Amino acid sequence: MIIKKTKFKDLLIIKQKNNKDSRGILRETFNNKILKEKFIFEYCTTSKKNVFRGFHFQKKNKQAKYVNVVKGKILDLVIDLRRKSKTFGKVFSIILSKNNALGLYIPAGFAHAYFSYENENIIYYKLDNYYNPKFEFGIDFNDPTLNIKLPRVKIKISKKDRNLLSLDEFKKKFKFL
Repeated sequence: MIIKKTKFKDLLIIKQKNNKDSRGILRETFNNKILKEKFIFEYCTTSKKNVFRGFHFQKKNKQAKYVNVVKGKILDLVIDLRRKSKTFGKVFSIILSKNNALGLYIPAGFAHAYFSYENENIIYYKLDNYYNPKFEFGIDFNDPTLNIKLPRVKIKISKKDRNLLSLDEFKKKFKFL
């Protein structure tokens, strides 16, 4: 595993290695000696093709996340919502897939989303804090100030995610995370 820094403070790309043979693939997805984080909660999601989930964050009980794709391919996106960050309000995106064996470490203070490209996508998360729905909020992916480029397809998105805050509404309501 190799850690690559991004232009966003503490947002890290983790390059893993797919060890292939005739039986399949073995990939080390996490090593505490390399990514020294104390994760306490894990979950796995599946998403069908053209699904968009997010941008989600928790106002209280903020969560750092480590995201891996074990099957399929996604466009993973984050918005920096940290108060004193030089990249506040900016979007970072990266393709994560089974084939490229990349993971993304997202520090607390970011909103997270992804778009799924393949028929079945399995996304595995490690988190440093528990999920609490009463503190969950989100930013609208259609906010034109974010300038997000998604494929021109009919996007499948939940009713809840269709009604999230614009970045300007977030700034007025919360100012920062």
